[in-house]
Amino acid sequence: MTDVARRPSLSDPQLYINRELSWLGFNDRVLEQARDGRHPLLERVRFVAISETNLDEFFMIRVAGLQQQVASELPNPVPDGMTPEEQLARIKGRTDEFFEERRTILNKELIPALEREGIKVVPHKKIKAAEKRALRTQFVRDILPILTPLAIDPAHPFPHISNLSLNLLVVIEEEEGRRVMARVKMPTTIDRFVRLPEAEHGPDERPELRFVRVEEIIAANLDELFPGKKVSASYVFQVTRNADFVIEEDEASDLLQAIEDELEGRWFGQSVRLVVSDEMPEDLVEWLADNLKLREDSVFAAPHPIGLADLEELTHLDRSDLLYPPISPRVPQEIRNSRSITQAIRNGDILLYHPFDSFSPVVDFVRAAANDPEVLAIKQTLYRVGSNSPIVEALSEARDEQTQVATLVELKARFDEEPNITWARQLEARGVHVAYGIVGLKTHAKISLVVRREGHGLRRYLHLGTGNYNPSTARIYTDFSYFTDDEKLAEDGSDLFNYLTGYSEHEEYQELFVAPVTMRGRIMDGIEEEIEKAKNGEPARITCKTNSLTDPQIIELLYEASQAGVKIDLIVRSICCLRPGVEGVSENIRVVSLVGRFLEHARIFAFGAEEEKIYLGSADLMQRNLDRRVETAFPLREKRHRDKVRRLLDLQLADNANGWELKTDGEFERRSPEGNEELLDSQATLLQDGF
Repeated sequence: MTDVARRPSLSDPQLYINRELSWLGFNDRVLEQARDGRHPLLERVRFVAISETNLDEFFMIRVAGLQQQVASELPNPVPDGMTPEEQLARIKGRTDEFFEERRTILNKELIPALEREGIKVVPHKKIKAAEKRALRTQFVRDILPILTPLAIDPAHPFPHISNLSLNLLVVIEEEEGRRVMARVKMPTTIDRFVRLPEAEHGPDERPELRFVRVEEIIAANLDELFPGKKVSASYVFQVTRNADFVIEEDEASDLLQAIEDELEGRWFGQSVRLVVSDEMPEDLVEWLADNLKLREDSVFAAPHPIGLADLEELTHLDRSDLLYPPISPRVPQEIRNSRSITQAIRNGDILLYHPFDSFSPVVDFVRAAANDPEVLAIKQTLYRVGSNSPIVEALSEARDEQTQVATLVELKARFDEEPNITWARQLEARGVHVAYGIVGLKTHAKISLVVRREGHGLRRYLHLGTGNYNPSTARIYTDFSYFTDDEKLAEDGSDLFNYLTGYSEHEEYQELFVAPVTMRGRIMDGIEEEIEKAKNGEPARITCKTNSLTDPQIIELLYEASQAGVKIDLIVRSICCLRPGVEGVSENIRVVSLVGRFLEHARIFAFGAEEEKIYLGSADLMQRNLDRRVETAFPLREKRHRDKVRRLLDLQLADNANGWELKTDGEFERRSPEGNEELLDSQATLLQDGF
């Protein structure tokens, strides 16, 4: 029997890791940062909040989709072969484990450490009588007027529970032992953690910061809300709802209005999860689940307290000693030494790596164009720009009789739809041409094009990026920015904007990889070239850095490359469906995940052991990115830039502080120094030494 005959089929489900379980593993790695003493204490608290927010969104989108698949009774094959029911059962078990691990980290590590630093979250029942009276006065004055108790009985139907709101289920005893229920929603207009007055302290002592959770204050004063009634108990619960929506774009006469209408319904979507305090009696849990029409595997009894995304509040305390020190991003000398950003670009392509390099040159690029009388056109994609965006403000100010300003605002950027609608309306009010992209496709590409009159002709300048035009996230996400005036890339940029804003059928690009037109094919071509090299006995190497790797076609081709002898290193931050280390299939593939202070967000596609070709881009190796989004990837034309990116990849592959390695069983194992090996933190190294 030949070796080929013994090799398993590359579509064998056992060669693929389930997408949802892989994501849950990533979130476990985020939570694990909360027990890593290398991070300052309040940053460890922040990681708990981030992991909770991540899980909320996972249920709002991914679990909601699985539940819809079950309800539809339609087959939905996934490469690993798991049915939707099997996935939901596994998600239930992994989520229960998450809540238990979170309790251990909080109770055994973070809460004691916070208390040693004079930061205490105190149970209401343990504070002094005088403090209880003061909180009662505060409750009557500031909280009671905004509460709306809702009775639940034959005359009062079960109320709508808004998405992710914290609620009290109040049990009231009536005559003859009859029990009735009421619901009280926690107000979102006040902090979750209410600060108690400072105790007396010496002049050289740091004041102790003490907090009580708002739900405990409300629970302790329910007699004010239900006067004359006997409140026997109250329990905290939270409902998660389906937050995904589908817009029939070809039927929507006004996409902006259609998305606004859908957003209003987001908080009223189908219930997908119920989280209750584990103190709640089982009969009440079942009663809630029945009224919310939830399956048993959608109900989670979690240790008190629940809804810990609100722990983010504690990270805003005036305790800079417990937070990361501020970073001082660098502005490269080639920009500092030039009279203008355009002159710097004319002197040579510029590559920045945020947040180690400053994002200010990107903002300056747009601002300078907005104020330059020689600029005739500015074109820009906007996906997630955040609030108070200096880039949007500059685009708004640039509009005049001589300057054409066109923006592509992606209204379907999940959870950023509302700010994007606001920006779209503002830009339109200023006379900017605003487009919303191509029907059926999200525009995720990060590109800005400036057309400038110079001498007797025109010159085009491009900014291409792997991340969003958002100065806030540019300080916590790792991303590349690339400035060039290369004629071929500039022509591609113009063609792309014509594709986005008009009716262009353009499908050929000289240098840019563009999804969904050419990117999949160009990436696969790069892999196949390395396969041919390996088969011919030449050195062959592939290195990719991406947020997620789920595309079956790409995974199968990477398996073929491994079988051919290509050395493959993958840096995959979150979801990875490829299974490394399988005999005869993927022994030559290594998968590393980096989770640390900064969110690893850049995408890199590198092909070749010699004369390496490197491309940077906005797309992950997922079907949605390659087939259902407008994405770009661009080549690094200069060897000095390719060398810098190769050094970065080698540094990150060697990281034994933030690095995790994927094993054949689908689980990630944390890397640590071996033998005489020193601790290597790639992010800390870049902060110290620069990119």
